[in-house]
Amino acid sequence: MSTHKLLIANRGEIAVRIIQACKDLEIPSIAVYAEEDIHSLHCKYADEAWALKGITAQDTYLNIDAILKVAQQSGATMIHPGYGFLSERAEFAQAVLDAGLIWIGPSPKSIQLLGDKIEARKIAQAVGAPLVKGTSEPLQNAQQAYDFASEHGLPIAIKAAFGGGGRGLKVARDLNDVEALYDSAVREAVTAFGRGECFVEQYLDRPRHIEAQIIADQHGHVVVVGTRDCSLQRRNQKLVEESPAPFISTEILQQIIDSATAICKKANYVGAGTVEYLLSQNGMLSFLEVNTRLQVEHPITEQTSGVDLVAEQISIALGNTLSIQSMPEPQGHAIEFRINAEDPARGFIPAFGELTEFSAPSGLGVRLDTGVIQGSLVSSHFDSLLAKLIITAPTRQLAIQRAKRALSQFKIAGVATVLPFHQAVLNEPDFVDEFNVHTRWIEQDFSADYAPYQRSQQRHGATMQYVDLEIDGKLHQVGLPLALLGALGQQSGVGIHEAVSNQSHSSNAVLAPMNGVITQWKAETGDLVEKGQIIGLMEAMKMEVPILAHQAGILTIDQVCQVNIQADDVVAHIKA
Repeated sequence: MSTHKLLIANRGEIAVRIIQACKDLEIPSIAVYAEEDIHSLHCKYADEAWALKGITAQDTYLNIDAILKVAQQSGATMIHPGYGFLSERAEFAQAVLDAGLIWIGPSPKSIQLLGDKIEARKIAQAVGAPLVKGTSEPLQNAQQAYDFASEHGLPIAIKAAFGGGGRGLKVARDLNDVEALYDSAVREAVTAFGRGECFVEQYLDRPRHIEAQIIADQHGHVVVVGTRDCSLQRRNQKLVEESPAPFISTEILQQIIDSATAICKKANYVGAGTVEYLLSQNGMLSFLEVNTRLQVEHPITEQTSGVDLVAEQISIALGNTLSIQSMPEPQGHAIEFRINAEDPARGFIPAFGELTEFSAPSGLGVRLDTGVIQGSLVSSHFDSLLAKLIITAPTRQLAIQRAKRALSQFKIAGVATVLPFHQAVLNEPDFVDEFNVHTRWIEQDFSADYAPYQRSQQRHGATMQYVDLEIDGKLHQVGLPLALLGALGQQSGVGIHEAVSNQSHSSNAVLAPMNGVITQWKAETGDLVEKGQIIGLMEAMKMEVPILAHQAGILTIDQVCQVNIQADDVVAHIKA
């Protein structure tokens, strides 16, 4: 048994994945949880589980002080951030080190350097990595973006300098749209990352998204473990990934390996990371960014390389050298399907509620990384990813066949999921045979008829009640589930109830596309609006989401700005 104890500053399937690695390495694991996660799998599987009082991400998994307090109370010696949340926050990494703990990740300096996309571009330029034209400094105003587009041509990408995951990214295809898209990118960047600096670069239209998984130790060794293709995206969020990246030339592969290695060496990178690229249809490769953390799609590289990337992260943090000295020859082919609680029949808006059924497939070549089981609550406060289905086979063709079998066996009920989308994609020649997919393929070239899903909504109100109890003469604060208190007839505070979205609305009602806050109305009461017109904006999941007119007519606004709205709430009416 190790003398270390590892705290996982995360939730869901990635927390479970890290706990599994801890079990393999005989390192005791410590889970932390928000109130709605009290019955989650990561709490069940960890050796210890400590509460982070609160419901929202801001109060819990983004609360640096609360996490470090638990680390100190629990006797943790190491912290793994997973992905998302605080994983790419240099100040969190520094706070962990300042607390005398081992940080499982790159140095705060590397996170800061590579997290700044402008600085990352400079590093890429310095080592001769392939790169499209772009600005070397943050833009001061929309006019500068307009001038760049006029000089270098359209389309252009306006990107948050400190962004990621598609947030703060806008693509301008018309000069008349540049100003509005610049303003939108800045707003989104401020909301998501607390900083609004943006830069602009040439946008490779209809490109593939290809990435290199790297690991680097504290002794200067950097190895590319494998490549991945992550082109199947919606709103710049990946849905399907595969490894190794198929249908690329030996020349392109070598460019990726050489430049990814050089970039990470130049940045003195340590730990697991991903160097991302865009590959145009005419074969032009361009550096995109470096993600200074473990990727969601890391399992497909594990399956084809034989390297346990989480165990490798822990080993590197403990000062050990890499377990491999060069890129392993890929063994077979792996495809990952992200199982998100999103409704493809309604524009992939997130779905919330209780999973009344979660029956996963099994068999040869099937791996499931999951953070949920039947009965789990899917909360509106966190990412919609429930699980990842990873299929491995000797060839890509057989992996696709196995995926069809596995997806047909996968049964989820209680919330809408993207399972119908995945099943539809596996019947598309563009993906299966010709590989004509690109990062905008889902929006531009793919269509499917999905059966509408009657979505259940999340439980409302608090789930825990904290009470002071005196035990052995000492005062202790104990958290008790409200459901238990209610059963005892002692409930206080807000009760819990289930609500199903089965209410009928008039045909004139404009429904909120998802949970969030209305930040702006683009039209006013009394205006004549057209079908499909953007009449308002919501901020949800740190992204701007438009409110669209479902029909033409006279608008009446029912909800003011800055109001917490639930998905399917009536926010306006349009009288045809």
